Amino acid sequence: MKKLGRIFKEASQEIIKNRLKESSAFLVVKYSGLSSPDLTVLRQALKGARAGMFVVKNTVARRALKDIGLEDIVQYIEGPCGFVFMREEPVGVSKILYTFAKEHELLQFAGGMFNNRPIDKKDVEFMAKLPSRDVLIAQVVGGIKSPITGLVFVLSGNLRKLVSCLDQIAKKKSSRPEV
Repeated sequence: MKKLGRIFKEASQEIIKNRLKESSAFLVVKYSGLSSPDLTVLRQALKGARAGMFVVKNTVARRALKDIGLEDIVQYIEGPCGFVFMREEPVGVSKILYTFAKEHELLQFAGGMFNNRPIDKKDVEFMAKLPSRDVLIAQVVGGIKSPITGLVFVLSGNLRKLVSCLDQIAKKKSSRPEV
């Protein structure tokens, strides 16, 4: 019969593996020195962005990462670490983490994975400074719409000139006395 601690470690390892498979991206954050209420605030903010933070023993985390084939990330697992799993837009989660890290200097980014590519602190900061997904979509639509709008105005300008010219000809003919 297995000991309770071993069962708990194996269950934690499976949870990490499943969340890594389900997530579009994840980060390893170091939270040494943060109080429990601060971590609760962070977890609630992440929950609103459809993300979550999971804290587990380092040996369990290393073993889970190696089992999945993410040996590159194992180097970031040192000291009190937590996984932030993102199901949707990583930019929004990065903004939450970046703002929280500004207010609480004890939270540090160690590394992570996004689109099957390892990322580091600079990448997280870059994503945090990007506009939201909706703003980016609006910018793309505006960029596509701009040349079309310009073409419509140019073509309508020529049409207005033609109408104006025909109107002047009609006025000139109507102002002439008939012979």
